[in-house]
Amino acid sequence: MKGKFFLVTLISSVIWASVAAQVKTGIDVLQESGFSILAGKKVGLLTNPTGIDRNMRSTIDILYAAKEVDLTTLFAPEHGIRGSELAGALVANTVDKLTGLPVYSLHGKTRKPTAEMLKNVDVIVYDIQDIGCRSYTFISSLGNVMEAAAQFNKEVVVLDRPNPLGGEKVEGPLVRDGFYSFVSNFNIPYVYGLTVGELAGLVNNERPVDKRCRLTVVKMDGWKRNMTFGETGLPWVLTSPQVPTPEAAVAYPMSGIIGELYAIQIGVGYTLPFQVFAAEWIDGEALAKAMNRLNLPGISFRPITFKPYFGISSGKAVSGVQVYVTDYRKAALTEVQWYVAQELHRMYPNHDLFKLGNLKNYNMFDNVCGTSQVRQLLTKRYQTADLLPFWRADAEAFKVRSSAYKLY
Repeated sequence: MKGKFFLVTLISSVIWASVAAQVKTGIDVLQESGFSILAGKKVGLLTNPTGIDRNMRSTIDILYAAKEVDLTTLFAPEHGIRGSELAGALVANTVDKLTGLPVYSLHGKTRKPTAEMLKNVDVIVYDIQDIGCRSYTFISSLGNVMEAAAQFNKEVVVLDRPNPLGGEKVEGPLVRDGFYSFVSNFNIPYVYGLTVGELAGLVNNERPVDKRCRLTVVKMDGWKRNMTFGETGLPWVLTSPQVPTPEAAVAYPMSGIIGELYAIQIGVGYTLPFQVFAAEWIDGEALAKAMNRLNLPGISFRPITFKPYFGISSGKAVSGVQVYVTDYRKAALTEVQWYVAQELHRMYPNHDLFKLGNLKNYNMFDNVCGTSQVRQLLTKRYQTADLLPFWRADAEAFKVRSSAYKLY
């Protein structure tokens, strides 16, 4: 019986491998071209551990070993070039132990390359796996690199990668004046439905002419806008310490904004980052019933109890709900957290999420939202219906606006 089970499992694995698309990312395509667009140029590389080819070779190693490429400089985003730094931590300039190349931090004292950093660089290559949310800082670093490239007459090459949220889902408002920051660097919705190469094209072309860089996007081969990450056939490398899986990337927009209040557990500190809503004072069974009664399209909830290893309520038993995406195409990811806030306020009116976290201000929450109107509309009555017209208002117009920059 065990032998038959193993055979079935093996056959299933082979069938899955055969039906999963073998998408080639930008670095794969660049290698197949013989690195022609980099020939004769001094190359700087902005990357992290997610910069790999489909055989899981690091883009750093690939470019460093290629005889056609003169890799001179490395640039580090948030979490560092090798991914060892915690969220928000400053990253220091250093020397890469494996290549001996200088590593300049773009998440330290400066967030934009300086003339000194670029003195030995003709073209800056960007290769980082994005997760499709505006508040994820890697795209902000790309924008700053593009700005510096325009200022100092350098080229930028973006090695494109899949958006793990797909290329069709757009949610949330555009950034309002006064709320641009490193977590809301561009005038795009919170979930923007573009690959990083497409986003670079939009950002570059919408800047004043004198601030546009010479941009080349190395397109993927085989990627389609309706693909999940699992359908690409590509290996997943954790994009940051709390996004270890594609499932966490999908969950990030469902709870990450509410997480900025530091009022309840969203799974950061447990094995389900961004996939739960829990607290010591919540009855998980009751909350699951309340959430499921809402019949949110493509979303289901189950009660869960756990003890976080670190973070909010570390070592204490918390109860709440785990979120399941049952129909991805129907699910409005970002809206889940607003409905959770609504039901928690109805069930526990003395536990106001905006007061539990003991924050002196809500700057980060507002900056991640790109506006203070989300907070104002939500806390007016804690009715999601008050917020949704504003939250949804910009999506369709952005789809039209961004269509000119779609490469797939």
